Amino acid sequence: MRYRVKSNFVQALDLRFAGINKTSKGPYMPSTVLLGAQWGDEGKGKITDLISSDYDYVVRYQGGNNAGHTVIHGDTKLALHLIPSGVMYDHITPVIGNGCVIDPKVLVEEMKMLEDSGFPCDRLRISCDAHIIMPYHIDLDGASERHLGKHKIGTTNRGIGPAYEDKFARNGIRVQDLLDEKIFREKLEAALAIKNQVLTKIYNLKPYTVDQICEMYLPYAEVMRKHMAETTQMLNAALRENKNILFEGAQGTMLDIDHGTYPFVTSSSCCAGGAPTGSGVGPKAIDKVLGIAKAYITRVGSGPFPTELHDETGELLCKVGGEYGVTTGRKRRCGWFDAVQARYAVEVNSMTDMALTKLDVLSYVPTIKVCVGYEADGVRYDYFPMQHSVIYPKNVTPIYEELPGWEGIDISDCKKFEDLPANAQRYVTYLEEVTGVHASLIAVGPDRNQTIFNGWESR
Repeated sequence: MRYRVKSNFVQALDLRFAGINKTSKGPYMPSTVLLGAQWGDEGKGKITDLISSDYDYVVRYQGGNNAGHTVIHGDTKLALHLIPSGVMYDHITPVIGNGCVIDPKVLVEEMKMLEDSGFPCDRLRISCDAHIIMPYHIDLDGASERHLGKHKIGTTNRGIGPAYEDKFARNGIRVQDLLDEKIFREKLEAALAIKNQVLTKIYNLKPYTVDQICEMYLPYAEVMRKHMAETTQMLNAALRENKNILFEGAQGTMLDIDHGTYPFVTSSSCCAGGAPTGSGVGPKAIDKVLGIAKAYITRVGSGPFPTELHDETGELLCKVGGEYGVTTGRKRRCGWFDAVQARYAVEVNSMTDMALTKLDVLSYVPTIKVCVGYEADGVRYDYFPMQHSVIYPKNVTPIYEELPGWEGIDISDCKKFEDLPANAQRYVTYLEEVTGVHASLIAVGPDRNQTIFNGWESR
């Protein structure tokens, strides 16, 4: 009889997925996906910055510099677009995963900003398989939006969509291509044969030459070279050593290319499912999914928004909440918390926890509404309908429950859930009931220390 002997590698995997790794010295630590549970701008940067120190790796797994978040470290406040928030901690390895698209100019500028602020980027690792945003992607993005006119999607005009288009059309250029000038030139020549035709004949824009782009991009490649890595191998090796990973999402669930309010979405997978594909780590490695949601809701750009407020309350939320995009500066549309949308986010992401942000903004309103259902054409919807025409303003009527507010009470110094006024406690508890997920973190102000840990530490 022949017996099959498992390799040390396979044995390590068996132990890993059993929750124990005997090759490590410490207890098993969970890995977490952190993502936006609404239409983006939920405060992911603050929460990532707040909890990332507990992790060994922080990984961006999708999107590009269309994302934007402000992080605060001590007295330093910085706006990041590409580099994961964990770059500010000496023990963390920040990783830009294969699912991202990278504008080298933006990346190099961001690295310099961090280094000038006293945060070295030596530990930063960039996937060799991530795709590069080229100058023609940016041109095509802006030109397409202009030609769509009133039907525009509301992109950030950073070339994100066109870069992903080329990726899935299998004619994109990856980070690893920058390492070999000969390969880079060959791929550029093939790409420009098509792109220049589109630029000049459809949009009446100037063409590019191979030499022109090489002159721009090859110096960036030299800066990036020492940070390029086989990140899939690196992350899986880290898991076998019982290291833990925070997967940092960008945008939000409702902007997901598959599960968002299409076509008013981004071009990548913002949901939890994007973390494995955008990093190369298997789904079994993910233990928790932390969804970030505002205590009300906002949206930038075009697209349906059932609970949008077009009145003084909407303007008040915008003013008090400082609702202007970090990346674009665009004014955000504001509305009441949408429990129908939130339940959808919980389901498609398998959310285990919720971080509720900007609860303090609601201190300025006397009565708070929560959308618990939609009515359209005489039909009530308690779930988020995939027929998106249902949720356009002309068709849908939100069904609200009203709750008493805590107007005039400053909650920014509250340290525990019990410190919140009774009506604020009721509001949070009600959101937990209608969404089916626990609010493990509650932000009561913009600073890091203005956050209530409501069970996150012990989970």
